[in-house]
Formats: sequence, structure tokens, C-alpha cells
Amino acid sequence: MASPSSALNKSSMVQQGRIRVLKEGSTPSGRDAGPVVYWMFRDQRLRDNWALIHAVDQANKANVPVAIAFNLFDQFLGAKARQLGFMLRGLRLLHRDLEQTLQIPFFLFQGEAIETIPNFLREYGASLLVTDFSPLREVQKWKEEICKRVGKKVSLHEVDAHNIVPTWVASEKLEYSARTIRGAEVPEIKWCESGENAAVEILMGSKNGFLTKRLKNYSTDRNNPLKPGALSGLSPYLHFGQISAQRCALEAKKIQKNCPQAVDVFLEELIVRRELADNFCFYQPRYNSLQGAWEWARKTLMDHASDKREHIYTKEQLENAQTADPLWNASQLEMVHYGKMHGFMRMYWAKKILEWTRGPEEALAISIYLNDKYEIDGRDPNGYVGCMWSICGVHDQGWQERQIFGKIRYMNYAGCKRKFDVDGYIAYVKRLVTETKKRKAESSLGKEAKELRV
Repeated sequence: MASPSSALNKSSMVQQGRIRVLKEGSTPSGRDAGPVVYWMFRDQRLRDNWALIHAVDQANKANVPVAIAFNLFDQFLGAKARQLGFMLRGLRLLHRDLEQTLQIPFFLFQGEAIETIPNFLREYGASLLVTDFSPLREVQKWKEEICKRVGKKVSLHEVDAHNIVPTWVASEKLEYSARTIRGAEVPEIKWCESGENAAVEILMGSKNGFLTKRLKNYSTDRNNPLKPGALSGLSPYLHFGQISAQRCALEAKKIQKNCPQAVDVFLEELIVRRELADNFCFYQPRYNSLQGAWEWARKTLMDHASDKREHIYTKEQLENAQTADPLWNASQLEMVHYGKMHGFMRMYWAKKILEWTRGPEEALAISIYLNDKYEIDGRDPNGYVGCMWSICGVHDQGWQERQIFGKIRYMNYAGCKRKFDVDGYIAYVKRLVTETKKRKAESSLGKEAKELRV
């Protein structure tokens, strides 16, 4: 039987810059050393997983077992069946691969991590806990509490396997810019297959892989909502850690000479923009609040908070796409029924929420609520920073002052019409919604028929 380390990587040493020691336990030696536990949550994969590699490496050095623990939360930032179903399907495949490839035990818990993880460490007799990195404050608080609850001998290492350049290495400060399953209120989606192998197929597949078939149109068509195939399609897999951003970048660099402009734009989005979002959430604890915006943005938004609005919509009206703007309604319906809104439309969508609500605080809260509820890659630094960019000017600059927006960058219907076929996009979403509803109805009828036969 191959050892876990040889199956993972012949050279298993992890760059020390990826590892942060959150708690230094006593250092047992010899037969007193306990097993290593890898608490997996953000990076749900075997390949290119530096946290898993570090856990196995530490276990091999101490000649002790290693195990993986995964905690299912009763609720996490409003995640629904859509997001949790995608994750669970991926975990099922991951569990199978762990057993077949590495022979590493996989333990699944449900409840509060601050209770389940320390309890498991005690029962397992572990002396080292390795965890994924996340900049979100809820996760950081869990780790702080876990450090308090584990025994004195237990060490806790945090490994950034999510970013190409670890957040704390890329910058030591907040950067200004770039320069379980509960009720099925939000249905699952069928267009996006879960798991590591599916992610690799999206990236490099011979039929419709991004780097192999679709990359050439990325730089020119990525902002056209009528050409969703021009986008990489990797965001769900990056969000759930089913593929490494580092692997995506390395594979893209291999073919840079074939499509230099497209690769440059892709790497800008994959590395700079994506990791800037982690930087913001890590160093700015109020990353989803008006208080997390820069002073100039807070001032201009509050100066115009009482400006008269042509329309004011409630959260329920917005969620149900009941506005006077057919383009905005289409973008909301695309997100609700498809689980993913085109990136260009996300900007327009969020800015109109600012225009149609009673103030910037309400606008930000509603945009984050809808994004987290319906986007397959919601509850993510990219989502929070996307809303903060659109509404609060984060990583942007001041623009010409106007009503409601103040100096925040403005977008409108006419501007969208100049960039793409607005009527075509609305018709595209209408067909998408009709097809989705039809499949859902057929699925429900099939389920009912099966129950009747039983």
C-alpha cells in the first residue's frame, strides 16, 4: 500500500509562507505524539491541496495517522439546497477518492464546528489540527474559539491553499485597489456537475474546456451577457475549493503564447482581482458593511442618502423581479433560476438596488442577501467585494457627482444597450426560465408517479 504522502506528492514540503501557526501546543515526542487532523472546509479537493499535503507531511514526520474532518453546519450564511447540494455531491466523490487513493479516513460531522472539532480532537487523541484559510470573520472567530477549547498539547496550523499567493504574503495590510440541507426553498441546479474531475473538465476538457476550446474569446466577449460560454465557468469550483486557482494559472501559462491577451486578462481576474477580495475581507472586518467602505465613499453616500428616488422597492419586490426595468428583472431571474448571473450584469444589478432602496445600508444588505441566497458561489469574498464595489466604491475611485450615487460609479440601461443586445439578453433569460420551470415540473411529476407506484 502506498503511503498517503507518496500518493499525494513526491515532494510534499509546503512553503512556510503558506502556513500560519494559530496555536503552538506542547511538542510531544516519540510515542507520545498524537494523530494529525485536517479540518477541511474551503478547499474540498485532493489535487494541489497544500493544507492536505501539510497535514500528511506532518503526520509522516511524526509517524502518526492522519484523518480528515468535515463539519456540516445547520446553517451557514443563508446557504440553501442549491449550494449545499453541489457541495455534498462533491464531498461524496471526494470521500470515494480518499478511500481508493490515499486510504485516509474521512469523518463527517454536523453541528457547530466550535463543538464538533474540539470533541473529535479529544476522542482521536490528536496533537495537531491543520485548517483551511478563510478571510471571513465567522470562520476566524471559530478558529479563535477552537484554540481556546482544545488541550494544551494541541497545535493549530492554518494553511492558505486557496490563493496562488497567500493573503498574508501578498500584503500585510488592506489594499486600496488593484492598481444541513434545509428546506428546498432554492432548488438545486443541474447544469453544473460537482467534483474535482468535473472542475478539471471545465478547465481543460477536450470537448468544451475553457483553456482548450473557449479561451480565445475571453478577452473580447467576457462582458457580453449573451455569450456566457466566453466565461471560464470555474467560479463554483474555485468557491468550493474543488480546483486550485494555482493549477488554473499554471495551465493557462502553458498556452500563453497561443492567446497572450486572453491569458493575461484571465490571470488578472484569477489572481489579482480574486485575491484582492480575500485581502479586503481578511484585513477589513466590516467587509459587508457601509462602515467597511473608504471615508470618501461613506461621506458621498450619506450626503445623498435622502435624495429622492424615482422608484423604491421592497426586498420582496426585488427578490421576485417586480420592478419597472425589464433588464434588471431578467438579471434577477437568471440568478434565481440558473444559480449564476453574468458578471457584467451583477454590477448593473447591484447599482440599481442602490438607486431603488431607501439608502446605501439597505441596498448593501439586500444585495448581499440575494447574492448569498441564489448564487451558487455566494457567501464568498468575491461576492462581498462585488457588492461593496458596486454600491460602496471599494477598489474604485470617485466619479462625477450625481443624485443618489454621489461619487460612486454610475451604470444605467442606456449604457448597457450600447454594450450588448439588451432585448436579446431579456429573451435569452425568458427562454432559460421557461426551460428551467419545465424541467422542474417534469421532475416533480416523475417523483409523484414514483411515490404512487410505491
